[in-house]
Amino acid sequence: MILIGYSGHGFVAVGILQKMGKKPVAYCDSEKKVYNPFSLQYLGSEKNPEVSLQIPDKEFFISIGDNKIRRKVATAMEAQGKTPLTIIHPDTSIDPTATIDSSGVMISAGVRVNPLASISKGAILNTGCIIEHECIVGEFAHIGPGTILCGNVWIGDGTFVGAGAVVRQNIKIGKNVLVGAGAVVVKDIPDDCVVVGNPARRIIKK
Repeated sequence: MILIGYSGHGFVAVGILQKMGKKPVAYCDSEKKVYNPFSLQYLGSEKNPEVSLQIPDKEFFISIGDNKIRRKVATAMEAQGKTPLTIIHPDTSIDPTATIDSSGVMISAGVRVNPLASISKGAILNTGCIIEHECIVGEFAHIGPGTILCGNVWIGDGTFVGAGAVVRQNIKIGKNVLVGAGAVVVKDIPDDCVVVGNPARRIIKK
């Protein structure tokens, strides 16, 4: 297994892969990391054609927390006919009626995904979050640790929901939104804005 991106998010990915019985052996990044806690081999940047040839289809994971960069890397790899693995920590509860995309999703320890929920490609469900019934998490979205999405919540592509946030049932959050940590979302949120607080209020348009 090869990681693309090797810092905090990558370290979590290593732990999940090991729990899945897979052994990460190398990483790609823009530069060689001084801090290498898992002693992985540095291959170089995935943008280098010689390096990208060493990355096998479905035997790599894009361990980059930033939604826009993760999408950009995934798009470049897809252009080469390569699909990142979806990784799921064994300490999760995923209802059999939920749908998890097979391309680049990361589901961390303690996550609960309830009936008829749908998790799109490249999404991150971070430690201990709860995705209730019929929720939809869009492509390359990031749901922070301890976040609760109540039933029938829609999270747009590229949106980041901060740690400990709560989104009330039947709420739609648009694309490329940033929801601050601990926010309580009780109204629909349009695309391309930042919301914080309890109740969540818009403070800036991106």
